[in-house]
Amino acid sequence: MGGTYVLVLDLARATTIEVGALGQIEFDAGTYAYVGSAFGPGGFARVDRHRELAAGERNARHWHIDYLLGYAETTLETAMTFPDADRECELAATLPGEPVADFGASDCDCSAHLLAAPGLETVRDAAVAEGGTFESE
Repeated sequence: MGGTYVLVLDLARATTIEVGALGQIEFDAGTYAYVGSAFGPGGFARVDRHRELAAGERNARHWHIDYLLGYAETTLETAMTFPDADRECELAATLPGEPVADFGASDCDCSAHLLAAPGLETVRDAAVAEGGTFESE
């Protein structure tokens, strides 16, 4: 099964990370929300792959989010899914937070798919209000 997903991350301290072709990006400490899609082979197994990368069990970087998840000070707090729904760009535009310019949006016209968010609970509540369900770990 596939669809759209939202990852909520906590970055323990401010840092600058090299993010593939985007180059060096400065990140403030705090909460971030990443909106992605999982319609390809494996569907939501992509969320499991993100979890493994965040836990240090995987090293390969394929997408922009992998660079942030692979940083030691990043914690993947939760994942929410929107099964069978293609809502990636819509959610990136409506969830609370400030876009991190161009991050995760190289294949669309969005400003970004990563948001510097106002807090874990705020993002979780907004995603649930939009119909998201918590992904089992």
